[in-house]
Amino acid sequence: MAVRWEKVIENEQKPARLASLPVRASIVGRVGILLLSCGTGAWRVRSAMNTVARALQLTISSDIGFTAITLTCFDGSESYTESLSLAATGVNTHKMTLIEKYVADFATVYADQKPQVAHKELDAIQKRPGNYSAIMAGLAAAIACAGFIFLLGGGLIEMLGCFTGAFAGNYTRKKLGGRRWNAVATTVLGVAAACLTYIATLFLLGLTTHLSAAHEAGYIGAMLFVIPGFPFITSILDLSKNDMRSGLERLAFALMIIFSATLVGWLLALVFHLHPQNFLPQGLALYPLIACRLVASFAGVFGFSMMFNSQPKMAITAGLIGSLANTTRLELVDLSQLPPAAAAFIGALIAGVAASLINRYTNFPRISLTVPAIVIMVPGLYIYRGVYNLGLNNIGDGATWLTRAVLIMVFLPFGLYVARFLFDKDWRKVD
Repeated sequence: MAVRWEKVIENEQKPARLASLPVRASIVGRVGILLLSCGTGAWRVRSAMNTVARALQLTISSDIGFTAITLTCFDGSESYTESLSLAATGVNTHKMTLIEKYVADFATVYADQKPQVAHKELDAIQKRPGNYSAIMAGLAAAIACAGFIFLLGGGLIEMLGCFTGAFAGNYTRKKLGGRRWNAVATTVLGVAAACLTYIATLFLLGLTTHLSAAHEAGYIGAMLFVIPGFPFITSILDLSKNDMRSGLERLAFALMIIFSATLVGWLLALVFHLHPQNFLPQGLALYPLIACRLVASFAGVFGFSMMFNSQPKMAITAGLIGSLANTTRLELVDLSQLPPAAAAFIGALIAGVAASLINRYTNFPRISLTVPAIVIMVPGLYIYRGVYNLGLNNIGDGATWLTRAVLIMVFLPFGLYVARFLFDKDWRKVD
């Protein structure tokens, strides 16, 4: 049920800093639950609430999960506890940026005004619509997945199929999400729409030209727009900061989305006799291949960033970081024979360092740059091949693919952790 914040503050006439304990606690709690709704991790939510609480002369203790916060505020003589929860959560990097600016300005702008002013600004942030329509979200997914499939080894045919498939899939998911359908339903139906559209695209192309059966392997790329990058990355970061409840809940949600998507893809593959075979050779020399990987990495990260509701400037910044980090990762594997997991760590470290440096000159939250930049590195192909083989009782092959995927997925957030440890003195502390 929605919390009627206006009922809590309607009779308060003092400035927020001097208001009653329940009124001050309402501001702290609302900042936390709004930031949690944007998809960020527990450490960032707790840090924001601490900043606001200090400005309101409060001490707080909080228990933060994936969709809920239990918060106790102390003012020296009394305590007040409130429990807040979300019906669902998502990712909204633009709203995250607005809330962080609000938090940074709170002590100087809002603390000495009436609490109604503070809540009115939070109302405006909460009610702010997304930056992109369902069609634009579909195009963002189309761009991201077309770039993604090229990086996996696909050619123009696979890129075209992924473009149309991902557009249909994310458009479907966005429209159903607007009707408040739950995450599993929107994921399953979005993946189904993406795969069916990919198959239909190949069929229509096959009417005018001869296509190799190897092009069917690209259908995997059409469903990669559902990769739960934010929940997965923030889960590992939260675990590293001893936020066990939030970390485990986020990890469970990410795994649920991943396996829902891959199981639907596997079932459709059985129906249409599709096989996750190797792609046809791209036929590019070294330097043209590097140039194409830079462009494809930028396109993929830019598309994912738009899917996270980033404004164009933020999406371009994330794209530039991702193009450098991901191309470096791929070339390390190809040219130095570095194991993919080690290359993933270096790629994520580069993304984290670049985002930390850029963060000093912009108001972009660091996580809004790093997560899109490394989502392109998540081994969706490995995960799908693992589930596909397990479904066919090829336990050895399935376990091998999943083990490779797990190693890469563990090293990606570890690279971000190291970068954050190096550049953020608060991250290194436990207080």
